[in-house]
Amino acid sequence: MNSLGFDTAPEDTRVVVAMSGGVDSSVTAALLKDQGYDVVGITLQLYDHGVAVQKKGACCAGQDIHDARRVAEAIGIPHYVLDYENRFQDSVMDEFADSYLRGETPVPCVRCNQTVKFRDLLETAQDLGAVAMATGHYIRREGDATGAKLYRGANSIKDQSYFLFATTQEQADFLRFPLGGLTKDETRALADKYNLAVAAKPESQDICFVPNGNYASVIERLRPGAGKSGDIVDLNGNVLGQHNGIINYTIGQRRGLGVATGSPIYVVRLDPENNRVVVGPQEALLVSGISLKEVNWIGDKPLDDQGIDVMVKVRSTQEPMEATVFGAPNGWAEVRLKEPEAGVSPGQACVMYDGDRLLGGGWIAGTEAPVTI
Repeated sequence: MNSLGFDTAPEDTRVVVAMSGGVDSSVTAALLKDQGYDVVGITLQLYDHGVAVQKKGACCAGQDIHDARRVAEAIGIPHYVLDYENRFQDSVMDEFADSYLRGETPVPCVRCNQTVKFRDLLETAQDLGAVAMATGHYIRREGDATGAKLYRGANSIKDQSYFLFATTQEQADFLRFPLGGLTKDETRALADKYNLAVAAKPESQDICFVPNGNYASVIERLRPGAGKSGDIVDLNGNVLGQHNGIINYTIGQRRGLGVATGSPIYVVRLDPENNRVVVGPQEALLVSGISLKEVNWIGDKPLDDQGIDVMVKVRSTQEPMEATVFGAPNGWAEVRLKEPEAGVSPGQACVMYDGDRLLGGGWIAGTEAPVTI
C-alpha cells in the first residue's frame, strides 16, 4: 500500500492537486511528485483578472495563477487553469452578499470549499482519472481509500479543520492532506528544499475577492443600495443614533458605533426587516442555545434527538467548548452549550469535535439566551 492508501505503485496512482499559487499547495504538489505519483495540477480562476491582478495576497488571482504555473513547470507536472468564475459568483460571492443583507456574518471560505472546490473541482479530478485530490490544507486524515476520518491539524496555530466542517464522508474518502502533520516552518523548509519560487511568498490574509478587507464595498457593488442608513436602537427599541447600513456591523462589535450611553455597549442583534442595529450591554450577548441548518455529520454514531456530547467552535480562532448536540429533521440540529458564550453570530459556522477528531458542523441560523431564574 502506498503512502496515500492505495494498492498501486505511486507512478500508477494519479492525484490531482488543487494549486492556488501559494506555498502550501505548491509544496503539496512537489512532495507528491517527489514521491513518484502521477500528479496533475489544477488552478481555478475564480474572479475577474482585472481586479485580481491588483490584489496582493489573494488566492486564485492573476499573479497566483502565474505562480502556480511556474511551480508546475519547475517540478515537471501538467497544469491546467479552469474558469470557475460563474460558479464562484453564484455559490460564493452572491451568497456572501445576500448573507450580510440577512443580518448574518458569513464565512465565504467555507462555502468555497463546500461548493466550488470540494464539489465541482473534485468531480473534475475524477473525470481526469484521478483516484484522489490533494490540497494544502492543514488538517489530518487517517484511514485508507474508504472510511476516512478527519482530525485537527497537528499544529494548532495553522489548523484549518473549522473551514472544512462541510466535508462529507464521500469527499473525505477521496481527499488527501499531505501537510496535515506539519508546521508552517516545516512547509517552508520543504519549499526551499524543492527550490520553489514561492518559498518566501507571504500568506493571504483577507477574503480573496475582498480588496483590503473592505467587504462592505464589495457588497454594495453586488447589491446596490445595501448600505442604506437606519436606526441604532437599544433592547427596548429606543432610538440611540443612526447607522450607515447594517452590512457594516457584526454581532459583538463595540467600536465605531457612534453612540454614547455612559457605559459600554455592543451590537447584540441585527434586524434586517426593520433595518435596525440593536445594541446592549455585554451580558446581552450571551447565548446557551444554537440552532444549526445544513448540518454535515461525519461522526460514527448517528446524530439524533438523544443528544451527543461534543466540543464545539463557533469561531475559527477559539478553543473548543463543551456542548451537547441534538439532531433534528431536514438537516437541522440544536446545540446546548455547557457554559454561555458571547458574540455568536448567525451565518457563522458551529463546528463539532470529539477531541481532535472533526465530526462536522452546521451554519448558525439562530441563538437562544441563557435561561434566567
